[in-house]
Amino acid sequence: MATNGAKVDIENLKGTPFQKKVWRALLGIPKGKTITYKELAHKIGRPRAVRAVANAVGANPTLVIIPCHRVVRSDGSLGEYSGKGGVKTKRALLIKEGVSLTQ
Repeated sequence: MATNGAKVDIENLKGTPFQKKVWRALLGIPKGKTITYKELAHKIGRPRAVRAVANAVGANPTLVIIPCHRVVRSDGSLGEYSGKGGVKTKRALLIKEGVSLTQ
């Protein structure tokens, strides 16, 4: 699959089948858009696995290429970001993509 002009073969990444399912779903979030962890859990057919989805997002080994920064909390807050710079970097990436942030 390709995103941001880069190709990534999720099957070659180190992760559980569940993590890979979440990472594949992340590739479907368009640039400039966000989704909540809850919406992502529904999208992969596991609506009660919100916490597990959040953990899988946090375990993403290819930050930015698999756009985990596009996932936010249900209350509208940004949540965490495991990349360098933490939530400050997540905020900057979203702004760069044209996302309007209220928090």
